[in-house]
Amino acid sequence: MQTIIKYLVLLIIALSVQLIRAQDTIQNVNNKHKVEELSKLREDIKNQEKAFLKAEVEAINLRLENGEITNEEAEKLKKEVAKKRALNIENRIVIINNKISLLERNEDGYHTDDEDLSKIGFSIGGDEGSFAGIKIKDKNKPKKYDLRTTSDFVLAFGFNNAIIEGEKFDDSPYKFGGSRFFEIGWAWKTRVFKNSNFLRFKYGYSIQINGLKPDNNAYFVQQGDQTVLEEFPENLKKSKLSITNLVLPIHFEFGPSKRIDKDTHFRYSTDNKFKIGIGGYAGFNIGTRQKLKYKLDGEDIKDKQKRGFNTSNLVYGLSAYLAFDSTALYIKYDLSPIFKDQIVDQNNISIGVRFDMD
Repeated sequence: MQTIIKYLVLLIIALSVQLIRAQDTIQNVNNKHKVEELSKLREDIKNQEKAFLKAEVEAINLRLENGEITNEEAEKLKKEVAKKRALNIENRIVIINNKISLLERNEDGYHTDDEDLSKIGFSIGGDEGSFAGIKIKDKNKPKKYDLRTTSDFVLAFGFNNAIIEGEKFDDSPYKFGGSRFFEIGWAWKTRVFKNSNFLRFKYGYSIQINGLKPDNNAYFVQQGDQTVLEEFPENLKKSKLSITNLVLPIHFEFGPSKRIDKDTHFRYSTDNKFKIGIGGYAGFNIGTRQKLKYKLDGEDIKDKQKRGFNTSNLVYGLSAYLAFDSTALYIKYDLSPIFKDQIVDQNNISIGVRFDMD
């Protein structure tokens, strides 16, 4: 279990931090809104400085009434604070106007705080200079003219089962609705041709968790080099075998895209487009466990068994997806058997939904 947790923690650190892209994303999405806010701020600055001036003049008048200063001194002080507040208004509005000009001239947003121009940051997607979401941020760095490689956060889940040699799929000993799979990973996507984005090469890494829930009150028993299903002596509330694999998926992705040309760069976008991915994966098993829940003498028992169960150490298979935008129908099939050296081979099969979020 510790091994599985270790791999999961490492992957979550590498992947989940991608989600804190908020600062850059908000700046890009709300660029127009920021300009509107800055425009309103100009009037607020005038009112604020006028309010300060009024308070300062009232303080000078109070000092005059108390005999602390003469009329000449009071008039001189009033001119000084009036000049100071007028210059404050002028300088602050110039700063606001410059920020508005920067935002209007740079449609993707522009950082205006110059104290820290470069720092370590996090993002999700295929920005320049990033590796699995960790990158050095050069805030006002020009965009690369042609960015051929981007990256996606991958999340998939759905139903899981097994194809058993010599048996019909309908006769599977595993629950169709209860057996599920889960996948989380990171994928890079590289345009194959220089002047066309019709074909992309997609590659990365994923953790796949395949779950099998036996039917008819059965559970897995390891008998030497054979793993078999047997009826459990008590009434099982839950029986589930979880197999966790670390794999390297590779796909060729086909589909139309739209070229977007800017003054200093261009990009291909597959937003709201259909795409097809065909490929496979290979990796190794990083953990197998069986979880049983039942009652014994009125007491709820949870039994977690971590052992090999003769599961295959090396895993490989075929996978494909049919997507629109970032959502896909996803299927994968293990060419490697679930249990090695069995009299009858069983091969894992999964079908569900997949999200590739850039």
